[in-house]
Order: sequence, then structure tokens, then C-alpha cells
Amino acid sequence: MTSPSDGSAVGTVRLVDHLAAELAGAGVTHVFGVGGANIEDLYDALHRGGAVRGVVAKHEFSAVTMADGYARTTHRTGVVAATSGGGAMNLVPGLAEAYASQVPLLALVGQPPTGQEGRGAFQDSSGRAGSLDAREVFAPVSRFCARVEDAEALPGLLHRALEAARTHPRGPAVLLLPKDVQQARLRVPRRPPGGAAPPVADPPLDGAALSAALDVLRRGAGRVLVIAGAEVAAADARCELAELAGRLGAWVAVTPDAKDVFDNRDPRFAGVAGVMGHANVEDCLRRAEVCLLAGTRLPTLARGGLDEALAGTDVVCLGPEEPFVAGTTLLGGLKETLRAVTGRLPARPRPCPPHTGPLPTPPPGPAHRVRARTIPYADAVAAVEAALPEDAHVFVDAGNAGASAIHLLPAPRHGRFVVAVGMGGMGYTFGAGIGAALATGRRTYVLAGDGSFFMHGMEVHTAVEHSAPVTFVVFNNNAHAMCSLREEFFQGAGRGDDLFARTDLAAGVAAAFPSLRVTGAGDAAELREALLRGDACGGPAFVALDCDPYETPPFLPFRPFATRPSESKESSYERAAVVHAG
Repeated sequence: MTSPSDGSAVGTVRLVDHLAAELAGAGVTHVFGVGGANIEDLYDALHRGGAVRGVVAKHEFSAVTMADGYARTTHRTGVVAATSGGGAMNLVPGLAEAYASQVPLLALVGQPPTGQEGRGAFQDSSGRAGSLDAREVFAPVSRFCARVEDAEALPGLLHRALEAARTHPRGPAVLLLPKDVQQARLRVPRRPPGGAAPPVADPPLDGAALSAALDVLRRGAGRVLVIAGAEVAAADARCELAELAGRLGAWVAVTPDAKDVFDNRDPRFAGVAGVMGHANVEDCLRRAEVCLLAGTRLPTLARGGLDEALAGTDVVCLGPEEPFVAGTTLLGGLKETLRAVTGRLPARPRPCPPHTGPLPTPPPGPAHRVRARTIPYADAVAAVEAALPEDAHVFVDAGNAGASAIHLLPAPRHGRFVVAVGMGGMGYTFGAGIGAALATGRRTYVLAGDGSFFMHGMEVHTAVEHSAPVTFVVFNNNAHAMCSLREEFFQGAGRGDDLFARTDLAAGVAAAFPSLRVTGAGDAAELREALLRGDACGGPAFVALDCDPYETPPFLPFRPFATRPSESKESSYERAAVVHAG
């Protein structure tokens, strides 16, 4: 099995060379990861083959999110590669996000040589002799997980992995690759490569379920609210959604992770549903006779504040999974279900009833005032909107900055607007934005807070190394501000744990990366100008702005408390900052 790797074996190739060629044949253009002894042979094969670009990240979590951003913006399978031990374990949170959000990924994970398993091998995760079992670690965060025990097994397992990643429910597939198996010679398979095979076709629609869904829609034809979810983007079904909404004369709302699935400037657009959403959605739902869920199960973040109105409204759900709310369900591939329903409705589009549209939640009352030298979130987001190219991709991170962007920033007309709410991991956007930018070549915006930056913001280095067209916008409130506000609102007093001494992120990043275009924006006008300069440059740009940690974001649980904390609490913040500063 371990024939020489110099090409002397007739009709054979190294397993890693075959793997690299199969990935290229499946349409993969980039492999993201971090190197190491037990995955170095794969990187060697990528380098020699030249058809797939290897991108080395700074951390395996960010490498997964790069593959995730690549997959969400290209509709191709994202691929991540990492070595054994800690490198492998660092993949888990990123794979968990992709699993929860149904993003097709393939993780190639190096392992120690098979002859050393159970014999005290460094980073042994074979499960033998009391060692950690990598299969038990990755199985819960993958749709398929297998160990490649010998070279001849690779073609079949790779086919199964790629099929599992792309067949609903989509998600990560994991192949564990011992180092000696990677180096082994593989007879060139006689059968066609399996990697490019299309996913298994969806089963035919249930005729009775289709009739039942149509009956409900026809009874409530006067007023329909569509709530569309991320599956619309994953299934590339935006046109089908728009056509159905027109036939129904429906309002269209979107879940927080699906802001880009319907034109945010269309008169039908009702806004974002749920805890970071718009009051108009609840108003439309109360007026509606039917609520049609398209490509969403309506989880808590999308359902927050709507349960009472939903209870009094007929619900129809179209998509591949049962919803979290009661209603009439038509299961199947989303494109097929949308087309099936649309094709049985009158062909003439109908106007939707009047509504207020996605008006922003009113700002806090007069008790609120923004701290000196900070930019209000609404002004900052408006500056982003003014500079954002129509074909840009936007990746929005967690926290106050994320809530504000979801609530206030219209999705670009021709780009993605991605929010990772599967696991909601802070720092996701830095890698994901880079992966999207490298995959598509489009200007990509990363909107994140300082907490997310301190977790994974050094992936800026990867963007600089690869000249990725990414604009990083960091809203710095010198705090884990959403956590701090929760302490204030729900626990009665701020502990100060989540309030930090001021940091000058722009100065630090500029010193670390002299070639990077860096701006510390002092007001909204400076922010807009910096963003426009970033749009005009070919590579990455970094903009930091100071925000108020006490500014209450548009987040449903905070609405009853949407006033500024007392002056005594402000003083406690100042004291905490002094303590942290030493």
C-alpha cells in the first residue's frame, strides 16, 4: 500500500494527488486550512496540481468559516483541511455552525500514521488504547464521517462524503486521513470520478399535501404574509419566491439570516421578522389571513414577538423540513414546492395591501444620549449603506453591531447578506468574508464588534496576504456590550466584567499591517469616505469606529429597557475602565 511516491508505479498516483484532482473536477477552486505534519501531503498535492488554490488561515475555526463563506456565495462545496490533534479539534465550532445552518462543507482531517495508532502516537485520535476517537468527536457535527483505512477506499468514501454534504439536509462531511494512507499509491479508478455527481433528486411532491396547502391559501387570498428563510438562498429560489408573492398579492418578510432573499426596496417588503426585526411584520401578521413560511422552520430568533399573532393565523409551510409552528406543510425541495404552488394560482399578479414597510424601531427616549466621541449605530449603518456596492457581499457578526445591521441595513441587490445564526459564534465573519471575497472576487463587507475582532480578527493577515477585496468594519464599544446590557437589564446591576479599557484598534492594525489601508473614523462622514476609498482599492481595507456600550440596540428583549442607564452606572463604567487600564 505504501509504494514509492516518485511516480514509478505504473497506473497509480498518490492518494493526495488523486484527491486534489477529484476536488478540482467537482468544481472546487479553493481549499482553506492550516498546515501541519499530518496534512502536509495534501497541501503538497494542491501545490503540485495547481488547479485548486490552497489558502492558509491563522486558525482552524476561521478556516472552516472561510470554506463556509465560499459555499454560501458560490453554491459549491466548501473544503477545509487541517492536521491532527488541536488543529482537528479547532474545526468543531465552525463545523457546528455549518451543520446547524446546512452549509455544504468537506473537512479533510489529517491523522497519525496507522502503524502508530494505539501505540502512543502524538495526537492519536484513533480511539485505540484509550485514545480520543475523532469519529465520535466529528459525527455529531457532520452529515457523514468516515476514516479512510486504505487508499482503495478513498474514491467511494469521497463520493459518499460529497453527496452527503449536498443532499438535504445539507452540512459538513468529514474524512479522516492517516498520514501513511495519504502517501499511499492508488490505482486510478476505472469508474467515473464520483465527486461531481449531482445530489439525489427530491422525491415527488405529495399531491394531497399540495391540495391542502392550496386550499388554505385560497381561503385566505385576501391577505397573505410570506416569511422567507435562508433555504431560499441555499436553493437559489429567489425568482420563484418573488413570483409566488406576486401571484398572492402578499407582503414578504424575511428571517434574520435571510435578508437577501427578497428585494429590500420592493413595495411588498415588510421587514425582518423576530427579535432583531421590525414592528411592521407583527402588524402585517395580525392583519393576515394566512402566513406562508417559505424555506424556514421559523426558529426562536425569527419567531420572537410573533407567537401570539401566529396562534390566530393559518400557517402554510413550504420547504424540506417541518416547521417549529403548527400548520399545513408541503414538504419537498423549495424550488419545486414554490413552482408547484405558483403554477396553480391565477397568473395575474396582485398588488399587496398597504403597510408601513420596515420602519426602524424608534430610538430610545430623551434619557438616552450618545457618549462623546462615539458614532450612533444608526448613523454608522447609514454610512455603510451609502458606500455599499450593489453587488457586494455582507457578513454580519454577533452582538450589538450585528443587531443594528440586521435591523437597519438593506441587503445589497445583487450580493449575499449573511448572518450565522446556526450557532451564532462570535468572530465567524472574519474568515467567512475572506472566503467569499476570494471565491467571487467581489467587494465583501465584514461588520463586527470589537469582541468578535479580538476572537478572530487576526485573519485580517490572511486577507492582506492574499489581497482579498474585503472591507472590515469594526464597531468598537470597548465591551461585550450585549452581555453588559443583559447584566444591567436582567440582573439588576452591571458587574463591569464585560466593560473594557479603551483600545485604539485602527492604530494597532495599522502598525501590524503597514500595507493595509486603515482608518479610524471619528464621525459618520469620515466612515463613509473611508468605505468609499476601500471600495475603490483592489485589496483589503480596515475601518474602526467608536460606539457607545450603553446604546441600546434594536433587540426585542431590550425594548422595555431602551433608556440610558443612570449616571451612577455610567460612573461605574468609567471606574471599570480605569481599573482595566491599570
